[in-house]
Amino acid sequence: MRGRRRDGAATSASSAAVVVYWRPGCPFCAYLRWGLRRMDVASQELNIWGDPSAAAFVRSVNGGDETVPTVLVGATTMRNPTPRQVRREIERQSPSLGVT
Repeated sequence: MRGRRRDGAATSASSAAVVVYWRPGCPFCAYLRWGLRRMDVASQELNIWGDPSAAAFVRSVNGGDETVPTVLVGATTMRNPTPRQVRREIERQSPSLGVT
């Protein structure tokens, strides 16, 4: 599992078990990212305003909308989850996905 990516650089979402799609200025994104860091959840963070392929993925799973935060845990997509909801999904799928 790779660590967090804060620069929004284009990378393969399949390289991380938890991927957070976010955008600057989004308070829900800031809360989620802060909460996941606080819980030591390893994730890859993709800025949809800096990565066209990330934005396209978010639109593809949200009916054409750029709803963020959108989180991918394994193969499960979550829209605007709380940090606890993400952690529960990680634990449901596999404790080895990034919770310490």
